Amino acid sequence: MEQMRHPQSPRLDHCPPSLPREAYVASDWHAREMATIFARQWMLAGRLNDIAPGTMRRVQVGTAPVILCRSPDGTLSAWHNTCRHRGSELCVADEQPMGKLITCPYHAWAYAASDGRLVSTAHAHPTDDFRAADHGLMPVAHQVWNGFVLLSAAASPPPIWSDVPLSTLDNWPMDSLVAGHRHEVELACNWKTFWENYSECLHCPGIHPELCDMVPVYGTGVMGQTEALGWTPDDPVRPNLKPGAQSWTLTGAPCGPVFPNLTEGERLAGHAFVTLWPSAYVVAHVDYVRSVRLQPLSPTRTRLIAEWHFPPETLAQPGFDAAGVAAFAKIVLAQDGAAAEMNQRGIASPAFRRGTLMPEEYEIHRFEEWVLKEMEMRP
Repeated sequence: MEQMRHPQSPRLDHCPPSLPREAYVASDWHAREMATIFARQWMLAGRLNDIAPGTMRRVQVGTAPVILCRSPDGTLSAWHNTCRHRGSELCVADEQPMGKLITCPYHAWAYAASDGRLVSTAHAHPTDDFRAADHGLMPVAHQVWNGFVLLSAAASPPPIWSDVPLSTLDNWPMDSLVAGHRHEVELACNWKTFWENYSECLHCPGIHPELCDMVPVYGTGVMGQTEALGWTPDDPVRPNLKPGAQSWTLTGAPCGPVFPNLTEGERLAGHAFVTLWPSAYVVAHVDYVRSVRLQPLSPTRTRLIAEWHFPPETLAQPGFDAAGVAAFAKIVLAQDGAAAEMNQRGIASPAFRRGTLMPEEYEIHRFEEWVLKEMEMRP
């Protein structure tokens, strides 16, 4: 059967073993991931335009508590959420107001939000051996990509990892989009268990009837034409969505105006995925964009945060229902979450040692190879 695999197909030409059971259940494996992958790679932390000037918010970057600050003038900064005096957290709420200074709620040491320098030790009177310049806040690397804020706790972060060029979404008005709906859930699975489910469609025919109806190729157990046996580069490119559908909504109809700068190919595709290991993926449709973030909580618990981003004019439509637009993808996410939890329960069996990947699971193989490589790296 595999003689029909074209050399340019992404399909594997062998069936490699998966990661061992320990990768999904063991505390020491999880701790090493947090000390390597999550201590150096970029984590998607939300949208810039969701952080009002004059506020700071508490976020988690791997094991590091971080404060993401936006000064009254709109300047963005990020700092480890620990005071240089005796370590108290600086931001005590999920989000709270701030001015030009970040003031510790414990002993009132104050720091400039713009550059983290220590401005005041409040009621304490240091002796001459104390140098204020040595006690500034510890910075966290940050950057903005397509309106998303990304953070890295590494002193010298690597480039953002993505499965396709970061320019893939250049024809979408990403910076101006506004979050219209948010969905958060805690899953009883390892973070990799969810990523691996996301990375293949062998499960789609049995798990996702609605999605397979919307995207017929998924019903064949593959994520795209190039994965099918018998595919050649000469095959014509076909639309991903079923006839008459333009977007991932319950009806397939766009929820608002179609983005005007998309190419014909981007409209025909119906969706464009950008995967940012280890923390997020972004799906751009012809009328809105969806982001999904993963936050490991333990070896067997993961927080999933999904947001739907719209143009302001779409949100302003009379009677617009962002939750109704999100309903289709939330069906799929619920099915994926249940599948990942089912998989995690089976992995927990002492009889399971490791799995065997199929040729269609090439993306899982790439992900697992990436995980192993990253676990050898240090911040």
